[in-house]
Amino acid sequence: MKVKQKLHQAIDLLYSNGPTSLDDYTRLVLRCARANDFTQAKRLQSHMELYLFQPKDSFIHNQLIQLYAKLGKLADAQNVFDNMTKRDVYSWNALLSAYARMDMVENLYVVFDQMPYRDSISYNTLIAYFASNGHSGKALEVLMRMQEEGFQPTHHSYVKALQACSQLLDLWHGKQIHGKIVVTDLEGNNFVRNAVIDMYARCGDIDRARWLFDRMINKNVVSWNLMISRYVKLGKPDECIHLFDEMQLSALKPDVVTVSNVLNAYFQCGRVDDARNIFNKLLEKDEVCWTTMIVGYAQNGREEDALMLFGDMLRRNVKLDCYTISSVICSCAKLASLYHGQVVHGKVILMGVENDMLVSSALVDMYSKCGIPLDAWVVFETMPIRNVITWNAMILGYAQNGQVPEALALYERMQQENFKPDNITFVAVLSACINADMVKEGQKYFDSINAKGMTPTLDHYACMVTLLGRSGRIDKAVDLIQGMPHEPSCRIWSTLLSICTKADLKSAELAANHLFKLDPHNAGPYIMLSNLYAACGRWKDVAVVRSLMKEKSAKKFAAYSWVEVGNEVHRFVSEDHSHPEVGKIYGELNRLISILQQIGYDPDINIVLHNVGEEEKFRSISYHSEKLALAFALIRMPNGIAPIRIIKNIRVCDDCHLFMKFASITIGRPIIMRDSNRFHHFFDGKCSCKDNW
Repeated sequence: MKVKQKLHQAIDLLYSNGPTSLDDYTRLVLRCARANDFTQAKRLQSHMELYLFQPKDSFIHNQLIQLYAKLGKLADAQNVFDNMTKRDVYSWNALLSAYARMDMVENLYVVFDQMPYRDSISYNTLIAYFASNGHSGKALEVLMRMQEEGFQPTHHSYVKALQACSQLLDLWHGKQIHGKIVVTDLEGNNFVRNAVIDMYARCGDIDRARWLFDRMINKNVVSWNLMISRYVKLGKPDECIHLFDEMQLSALKPDVVTVSNVLNAYFQCGRVDDARNIFNKLLEKDEVCWTTMIVGYAQNGREEDALMLFGDMLRRNVKLDCYTISSVICSCAKLASLYHGQVVHGKVILMGVENDMLVSSALVDMYSKCGIPLDAWVVFETMPIRNVITWNAMILGYAQNGQVPEALALYERMQQENFKPDNITFVAVLSACINADMVKEGQKYFDSINAKGMTPTLDHYACMVTLLGRSGRIDKAVDLIQGMPHEPSCRIWSTLLSICTKADLKSAELAANHLFKLDPHNAGPYIMLSNLYAACGRWKDVAVVRSLMKEKSAKKFAAYSWVEVGNEVHRFVSEDHSHPEVGKIYGELNRLISILQQIGYDPDINIVLHNVGEEEKFRSISYHSEKLALAFALIRMPNGIAPIRIIKNIRVCDDCHLFMKFASITIGRPIIMRDSNRFHHFFDGKCSCKDNW
């Protein structure tokens, strides 16, 4: 502020004293340029015009043009240029730069073609503008014209041209430029060498990029970052980590860009704790590093850690951006943590970013996955602008929560508002049809995918297999799979196997045999087929399948449920005894089972597919994870009226579904459960899924 005040006083003094010398004008115009002071520059220009001052060269006027261009005052820059009696190449370059800054490409060409003389800066201005503004092909054309008109490209010319090749993935032209760099002996320039390495890496020749990198004598931090970041983007985290270890042995200190990429690499490898160790050792952490950690936790199933880290971020007053906020909201959605989601929503409002499309779309998804489609709808309706992602989130939210008419009506409205459905839109619409057992309508939507100029994906076929299978049309589901234009994936065969009953054993065996070949170490298919054999009483076949499962070392993932109580998430597995309040939990659950049996609940021991006695079967189904979660919630919130929200990572079994319906009568409050298929809103003995899941 003092600099501008002193400049203002100097111009005031100038007006008091009348005309002055070339040196005074030169000194003052440079002070205006350094201070970026448009007002005083205009006063200085007016003073020169008032006293008809004409400098001997173009320096002062060139400075004014550059300053006005920098400040976006194009008309003032053009006015100075038009009134100059003496122009040189610097004057033309200043005007050229002004039009480039203002993104006026047509005027840029006009000025360039009108120039009576040019230098390498003139060409570099065009090359840089085109390469940096999505006109990479034009950048290469200007480079070619530069050489044809007898000008030798500089290192700036080549760096921007290589950037253009990278954007076009044009390895052939990139190699040509590399050859000219070698001939002109510019390869020793780190700026150029880094651009060459980056071009090869981005154009798919990572081995050539690494070869050049390894032979680079004076690597700088940018050099290391280029290679490390490309390995991350190519999904080669081990190479990235190895390179990071090498960098630490050198004299160079990694910067936040390096660390952010390495954190990503560790997350790609699933080495979450190693990522946290590096993060903890950082003395300086920028918002990119914090966001990388939060996203990495979320992507590796550590949503609770993501929320805790976000809390640390807030306490340290780290600057938040919309990407960070949306990532945290996604973690809340995965956990179905309504409390934390609402807290973050409040932060969004305080930051004034509630209208950001990325944030709003995440909020729609979060409220839907917390089982409150009404709140999701409020966010959706208040959005000033929407994109396909937002529409998809709301349609899918309705579908998962059993509000099928609303989902399909919203799909029709989406088209009326001229939004083109994408693949995810049709997954959402088909999911709605599945949840309402609307086979005819689902077939119509599936057939319309081609009419929209799209090709059905494996996800669409999986939806149709589910829809047909659940309606008892297993044969048609098999025909659909066998008629697919591409090879059925594990997802397709798993879907078929999951909908087979003991009456569909032939189709189940067909699906399972394909899965045994495609994914032999996944325990799921072995367990599902074994259960079907058990339901048919074919215990010898059960033993064969379980023996094969053991032989293939197939691993079963744990089924668990979690519930949010007191702003904390509590997780349970079947027959869990690890919780600190285990005695109270089992006592409450046994009490509840006894009450429910008195009003008509009859535990379905037939779903226990083990050759054991009835008492053991009863004990086996009584302590499933979702029942333990409900009992714990009732202990902590015995007199509440708010819904109890439970999340299950696999499909809820028939007995637990029946149990929750009866429980909703006894406790007199809603139970909202999200399993791997959909939402179940239990209240007054009924479920929103209408027993179709």
